[in-house]
Amino acid sequence: MTGFWENIFVEIAARYSVVILCTIVFLAVFELVTSYKNWREIKNGNIAVALATGGKIFGIATIFRYSIEHNDTLLQSIGWGVFGFLLLLLGYFIFEFLTPTINVDKEIGQDNRAIGFISMMISIGLSFVIGASIG
Repeated sequence: MTGFWENIFVEIAARYSVVILCTIVFLAVFELVTSYKNWREIKNGNIAVALATGGKIFGIATIFRYSIEHNDTLLQSIGWGVFGFLLLLLGYFIFEFLTPTINVDKEIGQDNRAIGFISMMISIGLSFVIGASIG
């Protein structure tokens, strides 16, 4: 059975599956910390929410990309991916904190595309910094 887990196709499928599951869980966490419902807003055409959510998805994937590249085992990749996600989540709260005159969450929920775009770029930018830092 050891040979089965060392097969490159099995390893790729395992990493892919874990990243998909982690992305679903992490997006659920983001859903809990925002005042709006991501998928309902996206279904209703809220571009700001779509931009912010897309940035989060890209950010999560980027963090896992670096995590997979720099770690030998699936468990190490998951561990660093979870740590990277927590930093990305912290970045979201810092963005909200550093803009006291703007209620970021409310503005995105009201389809303020400028705020949604900035939120997306923060997620993408931070994911590259986080990814480059994890080992």
